Amino acid sequence: MKTETGAIQPVIILAIETSCDETSVAVVKDGSEVLSNIISSQIETHRAFGGVVPEVASRKHVEVMTLVIEEAMSAANITPEDLTAIAVTQGPGLVGALLVGVVAAKSLALAWNKPLIGTHHIAGHIYANRLVAELQYPCMTLVVSGGHTELVHMEQEGRFNIIGRTRDDAVGEAYDKVARALGFPYPGGPHVDRLAREAEEVVPLPRVWLEPDSYDFSFSGLKSAVLNVVNQSKMKGLTPNVAGIARGFQESVVEVLVEKAVRAVRAHSAKQLLLCGGVAANKGLREALTARCEKEGIELIVPPPVYCTDNAAMIGAAAYVKWKHEGGIPLDMVADPGFSLEKWSVPAY
Repeated sequence: MKTETGAIQPVIILAIETSCDETSVAVVKDGSEVLSNIISSQIETHRAFGGVVPEVASRKHVEVMTLVIEEAMSAANITPEDLTAIAVTQGPGLVGALLVGVVAAKSLALAWNKPLIGTHHIAGHIYANRLVAELQYPCMTLVVSGGHTELVHMEQEGRFNIIGRTRDDAVGEAYDKVARALGFPYPGGPHVDRLAREAEEVVPLPRVWLEPDSYDFSFSGLKSAVLNVVNQSKMKGLTPNVAGIARGFQESVVEVLVEKAVRAVRAHSAKQLLLCGGVAANKGLREALTARCEKEGIELIVPPPVYCTDNAAMIGAAAYVKWKHEGGIPLDMVADPGFSLEKWSVPAY
């Protein structure tokens, strides 16, 4: 942005993320510099239920929202006058949780007379990569989270084309369900990842490739295969080889994700491969994808774990792209739990 004197003025966005069970507020400068990123997690609350309870999540967001906003502003050492716009996750996500963030963002936009930017949650995960590196287009993104597993081709900045997606369970869902079957508490993914890397034996499990030219994924059959192995062991009066099962499961998941991502990069002549989403914090996946990309000569961008799980800094990074191409949106914007990533794309240029 330029001032009346022609000086370049930074774009400073206050971003709010409440799509699931983290209440997060961040202040991001020019889409890449994080001035603050405050996250209030609800993991301990939901652990007692074995998963996220939507009504409880919404109430927790209401309880801490004001405090998290104040802490983010204080940590960034800014005032409302310094802000360019207010961004918020519009969707997808839990509708009650989204509503808390949307109402808070609208209130700030109205009170401080700032533009509002409705932001797509998955676009946020993708642009978390811009917080650590400059993106080059065209690029390919492997999205792996609790609710989404997708391959997204980006020909231009802010333009999204989903070329592959899960047909049933997302990777994160599969990890949590397998973890539960193996006796681990919620969230189970980190437990499976740790045990898989420590295991000396492996229980072989199937790989689901689908059609030869497909970039889609399917993990429900793999989850069922794990349950069969566990149940068969118990029926025989044996203790399931939990470590070996965890390793077999992880190796199956990782091999399919890595192979399809690399194939997509080659087929679309992508300059970079981006990894994002909560499961991007999985060490087994990060190590396997890093090794394969080094072998193939593919530039891999992976955010640090704090930007993989839900956070508002990623929302600020994506909102900057939207602001640059389209500006703000009307205050009658509504939360949309089924928000389309492709429809959120900026106009072609």
